[in-house]
Amino acid sequence: MNIQTVGMISSYNALKTRGDWLWQQTPHPFGVWGNMQIQALAQKPDFLLMYQFDFPKPTPQKSWLQRLRQKEKKTEFDIHSVLRGVPKERVIYLLREPPLDEVLERNKFNYQQAQNCSSYVSGPDDFAPVPDYMPAIWYHSNSFRELNEMPPPAKVAPCSWITSGINRTASHRQRLSFLESLKSSGIKFDLYGRDLPKSAQSKGELGNKWYGMAPYYYNLSIENYADNSWYVSEKLWDALLAWCLPIYYGGSAADKLLPPGSFLRLPSLDEKGIAYIKEITSTPDAWYAAKDAIAEARQIILHKLNLLNWLSEYVNKFS
Repeated sequence: MNIQTVGMISSYNALKTRGDWLWQQTPHPFGVWGNMQIQALAQKPDFLLMYQFDFPKPTPQKSWLQRLRQKEKKTEFDIHSVLRGVPKERVIYLLREPPLDEVLERNKFNYQQAQNCSSYVSGPDDFAPVPDYMPAIWYHSNSFRELNEMPPPAKVAPCSWITSGINRTASHRQRLSFLESLKSSGIKFDLYGRDLPKSAQSKGELGNKWYGMAPYYYNLSIENYADNSWYVSEKLWDALLAWCLPIYYGGSAADKLLPPGSFLRLPSLDEKGIAYIKEITSTPDAWYAAKDAIAEARQIILHKLNLLNWLSEYVNKFS
């Protein structure tokens, strides 16, 4: 079999130097899945994945006097300088961030620019050139084989929530307000995450999300965006792969991708939602009832929704 190499570029700072990106999502060494190998930093890949790549906006035209006063002449961004020689028909653009009001124009600009250099441009919103779900990535450091073969870990605590204190959008602020209300309710749950307010009494940031999910029956999986039928993120995949029953707040995408009963729907981020969490987490009964559905969902995430499987199927079209 002729293995095709897929390189990757992203505007996520943490990924810019990651040579082993997504290698934990395959049972094979060095990022191989089927006929494809993910090699993010490959200098001359067969395909290139532009993963949440934000195109620089052009600088406004300056007068001749302004240009004269500049100490250095700034050159415009040349997209071909980052494409590593990959032709347009083999460049894939996947936008991952949701279409929040605050970034809507940025997302539209990215789609517009991506169509100049990529033959496949997709994202989780209706105005994307190809509207589609974002293929699954997850943030557990466990090996693929371990996740694939493991039985449920010991469950010793009722519920966890891993989130952050980011408040730059209305959606983020709504989530933080719900967190404050949930804390005031007296419901027992453990909170983890970075930059959270002191009043939240967080147990701190996690180096591995597994430790904040695997020991719990339930996990609060609350999306930043819940207003369309495309967006679903790793919040759901991470919870299920840790054998949690997610109490999920998000759009309808999850209903189309996962089996019935594999997660619970949080009705709202208000008093009704708090009452629902209190009722569900008071006993582990719902987790036991959902155990088979969780097992089925985990296999779908690992083998079908997996971004590496998606890339392998895309590469196959060129065989």
